[in-house]
Amino acid sequence: MTQKAIDTIIEHAREGARLREEYFSKHSEDIDIVARKFAVCLAKGGKIMFCGNGGSAADAQHLAAEFVNRFLIERPPLPSIALTTDSSILTAIGNDYGYDFVFSKQVQALGNENDILVGISTSGNSTNIINALNAARERRLVTVGITGNGGGQMTELCDYLLDVPHSHTPLIQEVQLTIGHLLCQLTDYYLFEDAVALQVELDAGK
Repeated sequence: MTQKAIDTIIEHAREGARLREEYFSKHSEDIDIVARKFAVCLAKGGKIMFCGNGGSAADAQHLAAEFVNRFLIERPPLPSIALTTDSSILTAIGNDYGYDFVFSKQVQALGNENDILVGISTSGNSTNIINALNAARERRLVTVGITGNGGGQMTELCDYLLDVPHSHTPLIQEVQLTIGHLLCQLTDYYLFEDAVALQVELDAGK
């Protein structure tokens, strides 16, 4: 192993640790608020939909699987869909209308009022996610963005924005996945360990 390789590893780990500590110390309340919205949505019979491109598509599928199967505790499956997985739907829409509409048409088909759409993007500027968020708002879904580097165009389209303030894509993605894991864990906590904490929001019809 060369010194350059060692320095690369140490530098990446050090900056990643700094970013994680800074982000979660400043934004823990924001993550908790989104987790409560997830829990209320699911408690009222709604579902959570995820979309993203490339590595963010993998994160969308990862997080949907955590809800449908389980995360850390034994509990019933929770309704969640990754809009990145059906090759026939994706290629049909892509072929007939273009890649920019592969998520928005699914939102129009599957989204119901008070469902949640989560768009995952390191730049916040992916056109197909922007279109999906617009479709979600038209159908009165709650919109959540998990972004990086300021949030880009997604900022104005998200009811809740969890933005990782960095420009290095791998580090953004590492923190984004941790955000996703915390959303899973806290959603389970509110649904199955402290449901009383949601009562006010459920009673208020939020």
